[in-house]
Amino acid sequence: MRVLLTGHQGYLGTVMAPVLAAAGHEVVGLDSGLFADCVLGPAPDDPAGHRVDLRDVTAGHLAGVDAVIHLAALSNDPLGSLAPELTYAINHHASVRLAKLARDAGVRRFLYASTCSVYGASGGDELVAEDAPLRPVTPYAESKVRVEDDLHALADADFSPVHLRNATAFGFSPRLRADIVLNNLVGHALLSGEVLVLSDGTPWRPLVHAADIARAFTAALTAPRERVHDRAFNIGTEVNNVRVSEIAEQVADAVSGAKVVVTGEHGADPRSYRVDFSRFRAAVPGFECVWTVRQGADELADAYRRFGLTQEGFEQRFTRLAVLRAASGAGTVDDTLRWRG
Repeated sequence: MRVLLTGHQGYLGTVMAPVLAAAGHEVVGLDSGLFADCVLGPAPDDPAGHRVDLRDVTAGHLAGVDAVIHLAALSNDPLGSLAPELTYAINHHASVRLAKLARDAGVRRFLYASTCSVYGASGGDELVAEDAPLRPVTPYAESKVRVEDDLHALADADFSPVHLRNATAFGFSPRLRADIVLNNLVGHALLSGEVLVLSDGTPWRPLVHAADIARAFTAALTAPRERVHDRAFNIGTEVNNVRVSEIAEQVADAVSGAKVVVTGEHGADPRSYRVDFSRFRAAVPGFECVWTVRQGADELADAYRRFGLTQEGFEQRFTRLAVLRAASGAGTVDDTLRWRG
């Protein structure tokens, strides 16, 4: 297929593009480039693509495209809370507009990167499946729910959206993010000797490696239509349903000499959920996520050492909110997060 991959210069997109290419697909990227320079280690070999803001996509960007994989978004909860109006403009309205352009251009399959954060305040220790009540607690998660609803309304005999609700991502990517839980804890452990947990450590988190997400999207791209059409799928593995305190202990095991410090200063996080991932395995027989949290911690620690992660990079270059604040302060982006000039 000729696949338009939005967010190809992001954390997940940089991992996904070569996986899609290795499966034989022609990958065309689309990215605003806001985080293109957030590179640790050798520069990635990006596919050819369009440098354009998601809000400014035109029908021409969809010409000749067979499928869309839509990753591009303001990508985490602190960003969404900082500028909720931009979160809805980009994550919700621009995403639905992209889907409509894709449908009108004859694109048949539209894979949407949603999130398990839609279950946000599920409560209890029972596994939540795709038909569980959605209780988002942040603008980011709420925007994902809205897009899923609108994509459902667009689904028809020719246009097939698929909602892939990723667990919290982890693992090394050449375009690193240090503001997601495992990546952050490993970095802090290496740089300070402490595995710093700001919550009380009790919330449950479902985690999934970036490479397993890439494999899942690649599998969904060619899965029989009747198995995936207009359906939501949790992406991850039950093995990686872990409490934040357990994640911290595994990081301490991976980073020799590091000590777990639970400050509890942020209190009990309302986002706590354990997730059932069996629906996707049933729809795509043979698919399994293979990375464990401990393997990811080991991988990250090795990459951070090998490529010389610094405190400045950890706090500024690889933290999305800091990157955008720096760009705004330097005047390179305007108050809508579009490039100036």
